[in-house]
Amino acid sequence: MTDDLRERILKIKLVVFDVDGVLTDGRIVLGNYGDELKFFDVQDGLGIVRLRRAGLKTALVTSRKSRINHRRAREMDVTKLYQNVSDKRKVFDKILRKFRLDAAEACFVGDDLMDIPALARAGLAVAVQNAVPAVKEIAHYVTEKSGGRGAAREISDLLLNTQGRSDAPVPKD
Repeated sequence: MTDDLRERILKIKLVVFDVDGVLTDGRIVLGNYGDELKFFDVQDGLGIVRLRRAGLKTALVTSRKSRINHRRAREMDVTKLYQNVSDKRKVFDKILRKFRLDAAEACFVGDDLMDIPALARAGLAVAVQNAVPAVKEIAHYVTEKSGGRGAAREISDLLLNTQGRSDAPVPKD
């Protein structure tokens, strides 16, 4: 880990995740009766729960609106969920104001072009392994794992370990 990356991580108090392609593998399965399926990783979920239990704020920002996103955010005790977002930079700034944080204190995790404005503003910009090249180019860190396949857990473990918070409580089943 570079000194620059370490310094960025030590400042983080808020982690904002895109949903589709970051917390899911990017697939959206649509059924004949309007049902929608997304694939989330249970270990990613535990990582996000541990971020919250360690005292970090979390948010989900997604271009799509889905009851599934709301349910998953509630299961992971996410601080704030923003859906149907067309301008992620604008919402990112709104979240910063809400929590009275500097952009340097926030991490944004994305995978596609609409994430770039928020990533460019974040103190720690993270691209998941399956992100498009333009996102990887501006990221301070690119995960080894793909979205929906352990990337969020990798990020949470990296943040908690680097900040000395790896003892964050684990919920009981």
